[in-house]
Amino acid sequence: MIPRYSRPDMVAIWSPESKFRIWFEIEAHACDALAELGVIPKEAAKTIWDKGGPATFDIDRIDEIERETKHDVIAFLTHLAEIVGPDARFVHQGMTSSDVLDTCFNVQLVRATDILLADMDALLAAIKRRAFEHKDTVTIGRSHGIHAEPVTFGLKMAEAYAEFDRCRTRLVNAREEIATCAISGAVGTFANIDPRVEEHVAKAMGLTAEPVSTQVIPRDRHAMYFATLGVIASSIERVAVEIRHLQRTEVLEAEEYFSPGQKGSSAMPHKRNPVLTENLTGLSRLVRMAVTPAMENVALWHERDISHSSVERMIGPDTTVTLDFALARLTGVIDKLLVYPERMMGNMDRLGGLVHSQRILLALTQAGCSREDAYRLVQRNAMKVWESYQVSGSAGVDFLTELLNDQDVRKYLSEDDIRDRFDLGYHTKNVDVIFKRVFGES
Repeated sequence: MIPRYSRPDMVAIWSPESKFRIWFEIEAHACDALAELGVIPKEAAKTIWDKGGPATFDIDRIDEIERETKHDVIAFLTHLAEIVGPDARFVHQGMTSSDVLDTCFNVQLVRATDILLADMDALLAAIKRRAFEHKDTVTIGRSHGIHAEPVTFGLKMAEAYAEFDRCRTRLVNAREEIATCAISGAVGTFANIDPRVEEHVAKAMGLTAEPVSTQVIPRDRHAMYFATLGVIASSIERVAVEIRHLQRTEVLEAEEYFSPGQKGSSAMPHKRNPVLTENLTGLSRLVRMAVTPAMENVALWHERDISHSSVERMIGPDTTVTLDFALARLTGVIDKLLVYPERMMGNMDRLGGLVHSQRILLALTQAGCSREDAYRLVQRNAMKVWESYQVSGSAGVDFLTELLNDQDVRKYLSEDDIRDRFDLGYHTKNVDVIFKRVFGES
């Protein structure tokens, strides 16, 4: 985590202050349950809340203790005893360190996910607005980077909306997957603590009780969670790469907003570079970087080892902070994206009508020509246009004209038949159908 790619609300979740506050709440809620069960005095549970609740934990003091104990949870409990006094002896009754660490980690992930879900909502709103704005803005669709057939820029945005809507659903499921609590003691048998304590802490912390834990919460949950973040990052990159391609000088159908006073290059004053979307591509790689370690964390030794611990101390904060920043940045890019409909139309026209080749192919087959002969007839005329484009960068030969002058084509199609197949509206006639599928009746 570095400030350049961080936002304060997400960073705060992972701060030492937040972590130790959550640790305290877990321990204090457990004391409440123990008190209700008659295991510890109710007065002790109240004292723990009264003295520990308003306390500001001294991070330096906890670090000092840990340097001696070499154990972070013991260092915290020792410091808490300094604050609470004698009744602190009732804290952590029958619990093990992983009860605190794992439950806290999941609380942090849940809170981080709530921020990410809000980010997703903002992004979806921005994409939807631009989709409807450009629902009928015709542009060329590309396959393999080559002109294919017309689409609309609104459809590009609708595709992104549907993708991120799926991502949001996955994130909701991932939140549910990760929102579990374990207060089950050493090796997870509840030998020294009543299962009702776990149920109480889980409810108080907004979690559910883990059905069965070892000494740790099963890490397949975390693997699925970070895999979901990785998929979201890949979707961010897909949109970022699309914008980067559209901003290339030779294309320039859309570009990132370039603010007054902004500079694109230290050497070349004319440059307007897609720096935000390039940055998003890099940030997406960082988020996905956590997926494989999270998968490898699943296979722990027996009831517990700590090979997962160092991994999670890093990937928990780093991935959520980075993804939060990336989602917000992409929202800004989409919101201010400059779109150039005239350039889109100009690019489409550069190939002299070749985008209608499939319609001519189908018309010939429907008129009685074999598919093989139809393909040959259309391609030989198309290649004349293509080859003229290769020379000058724009079609010096017109596809419609070539077809009208090809007597083999005219055996099957009249002039009106051919001209009718050059209607752009044909390609966009189902845009409303697609939009209803994606956005509903709005």
